[in-house]
Amino acid sequence: MKVILSCGGTGGHIYPAIAIADKIKERNPDAEILFIGTKKGMENRLVPAAGYEIKGIDARGFDRENLLNNFKTVKTFFEGNQEVYHIIKDYSPDLAIGTGGYVTGSVISVAHRLKVKTCIHEQNALPGVANKFLSGFADKVFISFEGTESAFKHPERVVLSGNPIRSGFTKLDRGTCRKELGIADGQTMILVFGGSLGAGVLNRETLGLIDGIRSADIKLYFVTGKRYYDEIKAQVDAMEGDKSFLELIPYADNMPQLMSASDLVVSRAGAIAVSEIAACGKPSVLVPSPNVTNNHQYYNAKAIADAGAALLVEEKDLPEGGSVLAREVLALAEDPRRLTAMAECAKRIGRTNAADIICDSIGI
Repeated sequence: MKVILSCGGTGGHIYPAIAIADKIKERNPDAEILFIGTKKGMENRLVPAAGYEIKGIDARGFDRENLLNNFKTVKTFFEGNQEVYHIIKDYSPDLAIGTGGYVTGSVISVAHRLKVKTCIHEQNALPGVANKFLSGFADKVFISFEGTESAFKHPERVVLSGNPIRSGFTKLDRGTCRKELGIADGQTMILVFGGSLGAGVLNRETLGLIDGIRSADIKLYFVTGKRYYDEIKAQVDAMEGDKSFLELIPYADNMPQLMSASDLVVSRAGAIAVSEIAACGKPSVLVPSPNVTNNHQYYNAKAIADAGAALLVEEKDLPEGGSVLAREVLALAEDPRRLTAMAECAKRIGRTNAADIICDSIGI
């Protein structure tokens, strides 16, 4: 069996594709898997690190602010389609699966044209325009949240799978992870991260959290994102007082370990982050980015918050120079009964078998 997986742009598209690939290889060790991504995206690091081959094509998104730039986008799209056509023709796959990113439109549409069985996976509670369009070419449409099926024209093709997550998020032992990280018994561990690229507002708010933590028995793991790390480190270094409770990290390759060890997670509300948090049974404070298409992170966060597993804090309610998020996080961290109740809600809604459902549905 030969499978093409298409993804790109952010970890939210890449990690589900890797999780699906891992499950396919677990079930069918002889399966051949090829990834198609962009030539410069982070998939070129993450996919080979997971043990898979990847081919890159030219792909870029539409510029909604400067429409003249889209002439180049259209040109790139047609050139990318030609590259994809030759890759698929030469590879001759039995199946093509798209999990998002600019490249997926080309891969799924071309695969459909070449009579290859196709599937797409929608990570968010509110689907984007691209997946709504691609659903017309897909034999199966996998969704991650209940209610999302109403957004697609062919409900008979839709399967509720949840978001595929890496096995480490469900297989690691909390006690072992805490011991490896040097977290003391009884110490509350807070994990803050802003998605695979980092988040400026969340970083700013976390700086305000540091002073409040000094007086509490808390360990803070603060993942800034690579592009923000030097700036945040300089500000942290300039702070007075003890900072031994703080671990400052540009990017976490050991995210399953960190999340398994945590007592409270503070994060943006990307679909994969939300799914990983729920699958680990972790209470969370979610700050959705307002700078995404259709405000979809808000709906991801709302789905978890409505289930009692998270506190939803909107960015518009975080005035610059304020301490709203710090107060909310510290109040939660110091309320173990509430944390336990939220964790139980997260465990009830967390899905850990999404990749199995996908493989079952497509007959692998």
